[in-house]
Amino acid sequence: LVEPRKMAAPQLQQLATCVTCHAWNADKTKLAFCPDNNEVHIYKKSGTGWEQDVVLAEHDQVVTGIDWAPRTNRLVTCSQDRNAYVWTFQDNQWKPTLVILRINRAATYVKWSPDEQKFAVASGAKCVSVCYFEEDNDWWVSKHIKKHKSTVTSVSWHPNNIFLATGASDFKARIFSAFIKGLDKNPGNTPFGTQLPFGNCLAEYNAHGWVHDVAWSPSGNRLAYAAHDSRVYFVDINSGAQDRVPLNALPYRSIMFANEDQVVGAGYDCAPHVISNSGGQWQFTKSLDENKQTQGSKQTATAQARNMFQSKVDYGSDTNETTLNTQHQNSISALQPFAAATGRVSRVSTTGVDGKLVIWNL
Repeated sequence: LVEPRKMAAPQLQQLATCVTCHAWNADKTKLAFCPDNNEVHIYKKSGTGWEQDVVLAEHDQVVTGIDWAPRTNRLVTCSQDRNAYVWTFQDNQWKPTLVILRINRAATYVKWSPDEQKFAVASGAKCVSVCYFEEDNDWWVSKHIKKHKSTVTSVSWHPNNIFLATGASDFKARIFSAFIKGLDKNPGNTPFGTQLPFGNCLAEYNAHGWVHDVAWSPSGNRLAYAAHDSRVYFVDINSGAQDRVPLNALPYRSIMFANEDQVVGAGYDCAPHVISNSGGQWQFTKSLDENKQTQGSKQTATAQARNMFQSKVDYGSDTNETTLNTQHQNSISALQPFAAATGRVSRVSTTGVDGKLVIWNL
């Protein structure tokens, strides 16, 4: 008998007590993350792990989003202080430029567009700030996409730099036009027509819980979004066909396409999972945490968490601590691609409320 091939063991490093978000530079030699405070820590590669390089402390409150542009090497960060900063590496140091978002609630998420000429910031102000650099005035300006009824939790850019998908706590995922006249090229004919004025809501999709994350496929033909109802929803924007996958697990907080027919999701179940498209049908494939797969029959992460809280009720203390049979010991807060070739992601990284960084092989 031939034993099934085992995946290489994941890399693991304790970064902090808690990590809210993280991002990689282009060659994955540097890591930026927020240790659940107003700082952004940049770590550099050191042997098989990472060590601290510099700390960026311009924000006043917890940093909620980080994105690192691979070509321009610019960092963008957003925070609960309602501001965003664009960081450029000059004279061997990171220099911040304040971006006035014009919002009265916390920023929740930030993402560069594929061409890196603009970025979108989600917020609790029921809007998205689309920011771009105005050469004449030498500053970053923002335009608002509204029409949300509650906090916008996530954004994702279509490969054409025009369509912007949003997820919100009003149980909706939406697609907007983020076309900036004088900056963007007309995309021509699209599934939503040729007239794409800024801020137009092109499509709206329902969920049965607030939407945690949205993601486009590499081709831009498919949109996926994960909701708090423990489902992942899929939409083909060309045909309008929709599908959904109910999870036998806790909800995902973050999702991404590894390739056109494979999605990775991670969140409250403390382990990343793979959902695949086979014959036009999306279905759960596997957990990347082999330790959980082999021991999952003993007790699920959900049951372990329930028992932990029950112990606190029964005993009134934390002395009865429970160790989960997963690499992460608390929910996963962020998921990022780590290695890719020929349009297929082969490794992903996760950070979590337990402060760990784990790099997984698909």
